[in-house]
Amino acid sequence: GQDRHRKTATSKSTKVNLWNQVTGMKVKAVLSEERVTLPEVREVLAQVEAERIASEKEMSYELRKSIEHANQTSKMPADKSRELVKELLTLEKMKPDIAYRIANTAPRSRDELRAIYAKERFSLTGEELDAIVGIVQNYL
Repeated sequence: GQDRHRKTATSKSTKVNLWNQVTGMKVKAVLSEERVTLPEVREVLAQVEAERIASEKEMSYELRKSIEHANQTSKMPADKSRELVKELLTLEKMKPDIAYRIANTAPRSRDELRAIYAKERFSLTGEELDAIVGIVQNYL
């Protein structure tokens, strides 16, 4: 767990933990946890960046790199990413972690989508893959 959690922090971060991490506050206990999409992370980081600029506080290297990464890799607005996850979760053979990965990467082809499903114990039909790609396209 713990190392794996750090590697996938983008999809499994809590807004509270993310906020504490970028503001430099020490976390004593996790009160609640919530999955967030990369575009939602970008939104939180943009708030932190604006506050730092307004208060003329310096941003750490890690914070600057996190903002840069979120800006470069986010494919849609935060509200659309949340709606996409919600719609994906209505599908059969859809787990929350896969829905969030799809929202974070916005696959545009069957092959890109297959890469997300590569470790699953089941495979999707061409029609199922096309349906998911179609849903993603609606949010881009």
